[in-house]
Amino acid sequence: MHKSERLFQLVNMLKGRRFAVTANELANRLQVSQRTIYRDIQHLQSSGVPIEGDTGVGYLITHYDLPPMMFTLEELQALLLGSKMVSAWTDPQLAAKAQAAIAKINAVLPEKLKQQVEELPYLVSAFNHDKTHQEITLQLRKAITNKTCIEFHYLDVNQQPSHRIVDPLGLVYWGAKWTLIAHCQLRNDYREFRLDRIQSITSLANTFNTSSHKSLSHYIELVKAKYHVDIDCPENK
Repeated sequence: MHKSERLFQLVNMLKGRRFAVTANELANRLQVSQRTIYRDIQHLQSSGVPIEGDTGVGYLITHYDLPPMMFTLEELQALLLGSKMVSAWTDPQLAAKAQAAIAKINAVLPEKLKQQVEELPYLVSAFNHDKTHQEITLQLRKAITNKTCIEFHYLDVNQQPSHRIVDPLGLVYWGAKWTLIAHCQLRNDYREFRLDRIQSITSLANTFNTSSHKSLSHYIELVKAKYHVDIDCPENK
């Protein structure tokens, strides 16, 4: 754990406590030595964080709100909405990270602003995102990140099965279904695969490289030129 994250968690552990928390308890929860806790407490106190207490007694913060990171209300609501979408439509690991990020933001918001942020007029449904879909999404995300070739069985619109070996380039949400954009090794061209039709996915041992003519951004440029639409896309890597 980086020091900045440890200090952040330390402040959250001490905020709003009725009773002091001992250095030993803090050390156990953060998995560091008591000496590290003492140094962190001194660092926070010198930075203006009003930590009360002493060695052998414990520490607490009675009244303290960190500044809300200069976010406006609408910016915070946008982050919360994005987190809800990630939680509902992606894999469990990414969903947990999104929820953890929002928890960190909520932990340092004044109570009034926190209530305003939570009054979000959007409902994000996860009705069609079952456990199998989540597992496939997780496998694909890891394969895309690591540039690992994959193979899977796929059902077309007529429910006809086929076996594919592809280089996965990205996941695109067009507004109805998630789609895998990949470079098909058999066809030597881009192909789109709806995630709800992918079955029996396996990551292979071999990897692939992207290029100016084999990447998600290149695919998006072709789509933009063909359909005359504007689509944001990450840079080539």
